[in-house]
Amino acid sequence: LRLAKPASALLLIEDGIYAATAGSAAEQRIREATGRLKVYALRPDLDARGVTAKLIEAVELVDYAGFVDLAAQHSTSHSWL
Repeated sequence: LRLAKPASALLLIEDGIYAATAGSAAEQRIREATGRLKVYALRPDLDARGVTAKLIEAVELVDYAGFVDLAAQHSTSHSWL
């Protein structure tokens, strides 16, 4: 999060989606990040883990088509494990 530039987009996928759920260790940092960049979470990953209802309100859900749209809208993408 500290490397993300203002107006960047952050897409949380796989186990990364837990960071955007209420009560997670990263919840406060994600909430703060939504003030300076757009934060998304991949809905199929939330659904598969049964935590969709725990998503914090400032994070926008996207499906696979939304994932593709984000990749097309942003000229650079980085993935961290």
